[in-house]
Amino acid sequence: MHHLVGRLSALDPEASESLRIVSYFDVLITRGAGLDGLLRGAAVLSGTVAGAEIRGRVSRRDPDGRSVTEAGGARRSAQMSHGDWTVWLERDGEPGPNDEMIMERLALGVELIEGRRRPVSGFDAVIDPARPLAERVTLLAKHRLDPSTPVRILATPADTAELGAPSAITPTRYGLLRATLDVFGKLAPPGPVGFGTWVRADRAPESWDAAIVALRLTDDDTPAVDASELGAMLLLAQAYDPRTPHEDVRALAGLDPRSADVLRTLVEADSIRSAAAELGMHHSTVQARHEALTHTLGYDPRSNIGRMRYIAAALLLRLTGPVDRGHSQQM
Repeated sequence: MHHLVGRLSALDPEASESLRIVSYFDVLITRGAGLDGLLRGAAVLSGTVAGAEIRGRVSRRDPDGRSVTEAGGARRSAQMSHGDWTVWLERDGEPGPNDEMIMERLALGVELIEGRRRPVSGFDAVIDPARPLAERVTLLAKHRLDPSTPVRILATPADTAELGAPSAITPTRYGLLRATLDVFGKLAPPGPVGFGTWVRADRAPESWDAAIVALRLTDDDTPAVDASELGAMLLLAQAYDPRTPHEDVRALAGLDPRSADVLRTLVEADSIRSAAAELGMHHSTVQARHEALTHTLGYDPRSNIGRMRYIAAALLLRLTGPVDRGHSQQM
């Protein structure tokens, strides 16, 4: 994530700042930060007092992290409410350039905290593999679902609008994502979405895990990916730990964009000559690039085994990068 932010800073400072805010709050929430921690984070990022009122109790923090008890003199320049809670930033004059993004992530965090306070009956428990099967079956009944009913889970960015079906914002190792239950196969959210595999309702955690993988494989050209279409590659993706990338993945990640494009073309083309024609390069130049890439990768990407290693590494590399990838999401 930090590497991506650094690259974006040179290309689009505003985009990099938004991604930094998303990453900041995702880390706070996945580490179990409470309301005060979220308010401190919002105050630090905005440079002004951040406040919340939940069921009549008001909490406010300044940019130094201190609790603010005196009456506020500044107006609420940004504010969001939902049910029993309201969050805001206090600022005189015009709102800051990132106030809206900070407010959205603060609101998401408060919504998640409030969801945890409620009795264990929410949809997030249905997809939690740590819950005992008997408990998940009981919760399915509250959603009027028989354990044998075929369902699939959709994974979307946390800020995706609800689709009129049971859903929950859920912490994952890739940050906050929204999980949504699909019973009829007719849900089609806009923007990036990963469709989980169809399973019995009492095996919903398996579909959620597959949906997360599918979401990680989306990009601007392919905004929707169905995990059921991955076949055996899904098993590989689910077994992969992006925190300890394989050496083949590290090798691909270290290539510059032009070398990565040449490599992809070499793998897909029928011959080096046809690869040269597609790339608009001289045959001898592409031959030299092929030899150099073989040395860098440690295998020949045009051999049968080399092609398999490249395809697997390219898939896992997609799982290693940040979930946001320009979708205003969370990989």
